[in-house]
Amino acid sequence: MKFKKIISLKSLIILGFVIAVIPLFLGVMYAAFAMRETAILGRAINYQVFAQTKAIRLVLQKSSDVERKARLFILLSDPALRQPYERESYENTRSAFKQALSELLKLHVDNKIALLANELSEKENLIYQQIMGSAAGDNASVAVNEAFQGLRESSNTLSREFESHVDHEFNELRQQSEILEQGLLIKGAVLLVVSFIFIVLLLIVLSRSMRQLDAAIRRLGSTELAEPIVVSGPTDLRYLGERLEWLRTHLMELALSKRQFIHNVACEIKTPLQEISEGAQWLASDAEAQGDAMRQSMALVLCANIEKLHTVSEELARYSQINAMSAIQHPQTVNLKEVLEAVIMDYQEPIAAKSLSIKKLLRPVAMSGVQEQLRGIIGHLLANAVQYSPVNGEIRIMLREAGGQVELEIEDEGPGIAPEDRSRVFEPFFRGKGMLDDANEGAGLGLAIVKEYVANHQGCVDIIDPREDQQGARIQVRIPLKEL
Repeated sequence: MKFKKIISLKSLIILGFVIAVIPLFLGVMYAAFAMRETAILGRAINYQVFAQTKAIRLVLQKSSDVERKARLFILLSDPALRQPYERESYENTRSAFKQALSELLKLHVDNKIALLANELSEKENLIYQQIMGSAAGDNASVAVNEAFQGLRESSNTLSREFESHVDHEFNELRQQSEILEQGLLIKGAVLLVVSFIFIVLLLIVLSRSMRQLDAAIRRLGSTELAEPIVVSGPTDLRYLGERLEWLRTHLMELALSKRQFIHNVACEIKTPLQEISEGAQWLASDAEAQGDAMRQSMALVLCANIEKLHTVSEELARYSQINAMSAIQHPQTVNLKEVLEAVIMDYQEPIAAKSLSIKKLLRPVAMSGVQEQLRGIIGHLLANAVQYSPVNGEIRIMLREAGGQVELEIEDEGPGIAPEDRSRVFEPFFRGKGMLDDANEGAGLGLAIVKEYVANHQGCVDIIDPREDQQGARIQVRIPLKEL
């Protein structure tokens, strides 16, 4: 719990940044370290190979010098022809050869190269011993020639072996570089996957909280206040959820107060209206009995207005009880086409009074809902269409199932609803520009009741643009189909 309390949106963003940057930093540091190690190793191998190559070349060169000096020494084997410095020159060349071999062995060459170098030294010693023996009077020219041949073969073998050794060293360096590259790629991929997983988890947490906030705001905007608002995630987003929950309860209290007020008003004016209505009827009867036509006409106008007030009172009482009645009414399977046909039959008298024609495009639709409320939706929309339609006008009704929803459209040829009034026509008692005619004056609650009934079925009702070459009101109701 303490851990959850300290996690905020700010801390998650900082943590996400750190988690995203640390693997990158580690990857760069590892790559720099690996490249440094590879560079050091490469420089060491290059220096070693260069030094050994120089030493090998010097050994091979001195080996050729020894052979040349030895042959010259043999050619001048006659003491009368041999100069004193010839032996000294030969000895100096041998010393240089020995020094070159010593320098080569100091470089910690491969064991096989060291063995070949020692073998080359032994063969040179053999040549020296044979030459010195022949100088003493022994005839060993054949053996000396074979020794020279062995010296050359040993030199060539040493040269080839060193070339093979160099190739081997560089191959190992290349393999180590490839292994390092593969390791770098693997570690980088692992770090990238770890960062990606953490970022995905962070996005899941944040997106879940944002979806919860979005759903809560949408429910508040559509006045769906029954479900509590709970937002999980960072502390600041949970705090926003708590404030939205406070707003929800406050809106519920306001809505309850408004409905209670409307209900109280409807109840309070019911009895006085009844008494006033009885008094107005008595005045009308008394005026008729006395033959006072003017007084009788005024009494009849009074009775008509009282009847309108009585209708408003009933609408107020019905509107205030919508949610209370919804709680006790249970959904059932409703054939919406049959309900619509029945409502149209109920309005045949006002339809015939205005000589209206009904154009229907109805598809059979069965859905789960409260039949009384579904009938009320159709009844109020049809009543408005009849009320605002001109004489000899046409009312178009469409009912169909589309995309898992029930779509109901009712369109008339009346004055229509101004675009600036579309967002408010579903408010109680609101009257738009096309509804201000006294002849068409009603309670002003029909569309508000329609909106409440549709919301109880998790649907929505909208004013949409009329069809081409039409100007009347076109109202669309969409209610999701539930499993029956």
